[in-house]
Amino acid sequence: MREPKKSWPRLDEAAHLGKRTPRLDAADKVTGRARYTQDVNLDEMLHLKFTLCPHGRARVRSVDVAAAQALDGVVVARAIVDEGEELEHAGREVAVVAAESEEIARAAARLVKVEYEVLEHNVAGDAPDLPEEWAREQRGREQGDVDAGFAEADVVVEGRYGAPIVTHCCLEPHGSVVEVVDEEHANTWSSTQRISSVDEDLAGELGINPENVRAVCQHMGGGFGSKFQFDVWDRECARIADETGRPVKVMLERDHELMVAGSRPSACADVRVGVKQDGTLTAWESRSWGSGGASGGSAPRLPYVFDKVPQRRTHVSIRTNTGAARPWRAPMSPQSCLITMAALDDAAAKLGLDPLDLFLKNVQFTARPEVYEEELQIAARLMDWRTRYVPRAAQQGTVRRGLGLSVHTWGGLGHDSNCSTTIRSDGSVSVSCGTQDLGTGSRTVLAVVTAETLGLRPAAIDVQIGDSTLPPSGGSGGSTTVGGISSAARNAALDALRQLLARAAPELQAAPEECRAQGGRVFVTAAPERALGWSEACALIGPEALAGSGRTDPELMAEGVGGAQMAEVEVDVETGVVTMKKLVAVQDCGTVVDLTLAESQVYGACIMGISSALFEERVMDPGTGACLNPNMAFYRLAGIGDVGEIVVHLMQTEAHHARGVIGIGEPPVISPIAAISNAVANAAGVRVPYAPFTPRAVLNALGKGGAR
Repeated sequence: MREPKKSWPRLDEAAHLGKRTPRLDAADKVTGRARYTQDVNLDEMLHLKFTLCPHGRARVRSVDVAAAQALDGVVVARAIVDEGEELEHAGREVAVVAAESEEIARAAARLVKVEYEVLEHNVAGDAPDLPEEWAREQRGREQGDVDAGFAEADVVVEGRYGAPIVTHCCLEPHGSVVEVVDEEHANTWSSTQRISSVDEDLAGELGINPENVRAVCQHMGGGFGSKFQFDVWDRECARIADETGRPVKVMLERDHELMVAGSRPSACADVRVGVKQDGTLTAWESRSWGSGGASGGSAPRLPYVFDKVPQRRTHVSIRTNTGAARPWRAPMSPQSCLITMAALDDAAAKLGLDPLDLFLKNVQFTARPEVYEEELQIAARLMDWRTRYVPRAAQQGTVRRGLGLSVHTWGGLGHDSNCSTTIRSDGSVSVSCGTQDLGTGSRTVLAVVTAETLGLRPAAIDVQIGDSTLPPSGGSGGSTTVGGISSAARNAALDALRQLLARAAPELQAAPEECRAQGGRVFVTAAPERALGWSEACALIGPEALAGSGRTDPELMAEGVGGAQMAEVEVDVETGVVTMKKLVAVQDCGTVVDLTLAESQVYGACIMGISSALFEERVMDPGTGACLNPNMAFYRLAGIGDVGEIVVHLMQTEAHHARGVIGIGEPPVISPIAAISNAVANAAGVRVPYAPFTPRAVLNALGKGGAR
């Protein structure tokens, strides 16, 4: 029997795909019914807190937990570092306390007495010239004849650009609850980006079979790449649960979270660009540096997007005594984008060209020229660029408006995932997948795909996710989730549908391959009047439910997207204040499973990018090595009044749709800092070299005082 075709329906034939479906969990989230790790409270549960190292670098002389242990309500208090051990950054965990309440645990952690030998440290990750003790030159790369390219250039433009370390700053901090049921079984409720492998980590810590561990994460409040690891707090949670026989809960304090639970590396570069008079790039040369903490930092990808130009580059990795970097939404791409797009924008300004013309001239050096050209033209129309762009030299007045642009790219190929679809004789349908929802809308994605395949409404599909007992799925990183789970769900639903059509076809006096399901009916394709209602068809199933299974399918997804963004800002050259007015984001992502969810990913990414551009920077005290802004009062994030108007345009044509599903979570976060940097330069008339573009940074660039 021929199977139903394993492909996505055309856009003009789809009932739900590419349309707008309300989030299945929206009501739970707005009413507070959604259960996060913070909401898990079990009988006789203990609460965990840590004593943290306050120094940039220190050796532990002694740890005295006696006073903490003596506090009423404390069950466990112990050192988790050895005497003589060297701690490489502030925020490192020194001792752990477990108590009957969070308040007692917090008070007890403060009573732990630690004697340190304070050592020399370095927290400067953006200084280009440091001793070899802290800085390590990485191998460079050369492509094409760079010297000939510079000789061919009419103009050589030089500049320095950079972005600081920023933290993940998840609104739900890292945390977990561990319950050891008996010697062979355990449960955990964890805020994690990889529910299907947490059970293995916990099992390894407890020395039990992973099949006997259940990991649950029904909802989580952000991860952005920081919640893949089984961390020291998870291990101590498991150890104390095993030791005491009681459930144990840990949720990081905000200062702990901001110091050690994840950050994006800094990246700076000195750049030389060779350009012809008409704007054509001839050569690129850069020396970059940056840090991701104690292990150093990764090199930015330079030049970004325009990577077919002759190029020479080197990088210096700087080791700092700060919490280690973790993958941060599109790792290293926002930094690479800022450095490249700012250099190109400065080249356009020096030549007296409209930067849009320079970018269009050089799409020939990108991997997908036709995509970038189309997206830039669409963005220009939505921003009314051609009418409203004013060159830097022509800007006048105290409060000035400026425009800037950027382009970006990303992979987004779906991860390996498994899914099951169950159809029962009462007509009910459920879909199960051991994935998690970081805010992407995984439940709704699975419902839309299953409903589209079976000819039902998404609201009629019961979706089960966030549990390691379900069919295993990959971690949510690299914009891989929607591609992975949607293709697996499509195949699982097709498998279940094949079985249903085999039962319904005899009643319709047709072969199974001649039948289809659509609009709540099962009917003969060539004779739609020969039909059964969905419930009638399902009644033929009998007592045994139909179970379909599916895996990620390369034919249903793809990789490689492009995007273009344009920013409009207002700059007060007397106060240095930058105000966002508008951000236009044009993005392709192949097949759009749900339009509202896809647009939401772009809106969220733009807001995150605006926040990084205007406010975010982890500030370290060079004297003590301590973090000076490890809280939400002084680690500033953008609020709703800071982001201005955001216009999102998805490339939703049949040609784009035919490529298959491609992840969209990360690409739109790459360009905002670069586009805003260029808009600020356009308005102010000078380049503000380093993000964030604060009033002090703007005034310093204008020569009106202030210091970085």
